[in-house]
Amino acid sequence: MNIVIIKYNAGNIESVSNALLRLGIQAGITGDHEKIKAADKVIFPGVGEASTTMAFLKKEGLDQLIPSLKQPVLGICLGLQLMCSHSEEGNTPCLGIFEEKVKKFVPEPGMDFITKVPHMGWNTITNLKSGLFDESLDQQFVYFVHSYYATVGEHTAAEGNYINPFSAALHKDNFYATQFHPEKSGPIGARILENFLKL
Repeated sequence: MNIVIIKYNAGNIESVSNALLRLGIQAGITGDHEKIKAADKVIFPGVGEASTTMAFLKKEGLDQLIPSLKQPVLGICLGLQLMCSHSEEGNTPCLGIFEEKVKKFVPEPGMDFITKVPHMGWNTITNLKSGLFDESLDQQFVYFVHSYYATVGEHTAAEGNYINPFSAALHKDNFYATQFHPEKSGPIGARILENFLKL
């Protein structure tokens, strides 16, 4: 199976590659358009800031390429946020694959000592849909690190709750995305990656 991880100016790419190696998959890491288009499956991970990352994607033409892909595509963390329509981080127009918008977590007044931002650590996922998940994954814990979240909407494939409900995963056509890090979520995350590889 030809798996490609999109290489761009965002962190966390190597940890995704290592998670795939643990599943016996040697993924290519590339920004080459032809290699990305030729892949059986594409992973679009990332940790970083939305506006500078979108500027890089535009410079490399990846803002046009990624939404045009026809094979299964998995966005992770910043990848999910950039696949949405707009992010409050830097007031950034994003790729528009999903209509959901990305907003910043804002604790209730006086509650910031309890609900700190970023949302960091283990939390459960519920209301699961799409081929990434099976029923046994409902209420399981996965690992999050994020200050911004995608709203709950038409393409929500799993929900999380921190300060308010948010999209822990999104799905539309051949595009899948998780706000949590499956590569850091132990055996549960490995199963979700395996489910993606089986699509």
